[in-house]
Amino acid sequence: MKILAAIKQVPVRDSQLRPDASGRWIDESGLTFEINEPDAYALEEALQLKEKHGGEVVALCAGPARAQSSIREALAKGADRAIHIEDENIAALDGLGVARLLAAAAKPENPDLILTGLQSDDLGYGQTGVVMAELLGLPHSTIIMNAEINGSGIRVKRELEDGWFQHIDMPLPAILTIQSGIKKLRYATLMGIKKARTKEIKSLSLADLGGAPPATLTIEKVHTPQKTKQAQILEGDAKAAAAKLVEKLRFEARVL
Repeated sequence: MKILAAIKQVPVRDSQLRPDASGRWIDESGLTFEINEPDAYALEEALQLKEKHGGEVVALCAGPARAQSSIREALAKGADRAIHIEDENIAALDGLGVARLLAAAAKPENPDLILTGLQSDDLGYGQTGVVMAELLGLPHSTIIMNAEINGSGIRVKRELEDGWFQHIDMPLPAILTIQSGIKKLRYATLMGIKKARTKEIKSLSLADLGGAPPATLTIEKVHTPQKTKQAQILEGDAKAAAAKLVEKLRFEARVL
């Protein structure tokens, strides 16, 4: 079984973000990057399926040169090889454009299963997996909590709302988008890190995949949300606090 696990490199979650000079993206200088958390769970699911059923796991990533560190991490955790669609301006592409690149790189691999994270921590579109499925003509299922190979197909458990779940039998090949938290993530071992140094990373340019996809969506502005509400504690006893509250409602909020 050949499983492709799509991963994206994103800023570490607690990063202090600010717009860059263009105002259309974040200033990446000084930031630390990591594998997108939902994609880390997609990779873990791929590795566990490989351990049960054999085959290989191929990490698939579209990103600038710095994404190599996350690709090496995926290899250190157990991916057998990787494909890196390398371009310094990947962030300028919309979700459809990125999905087109990933689909073009995935198609020659003829995988049995493609796993992606549910969504990315930076943009949160939640589109990559489902758009790839449409482009490749494959069945897909989203918000997956568990996946088990079932004969020539796969049985998946989907998370719905209000504690409900849905169990589906699907044919292979297929694409699944994986929910965070479904399995315990493994750490890269020292041996895994050493082996990752010699594992293959196939580099593809946009030209190799037919050129940059046309933009269907552009980001016009990135900004820090402005504070529109604030909390204020009124000191004093109940009578004094009530008087202050009435004053503020009358003269500041103008609702009395």
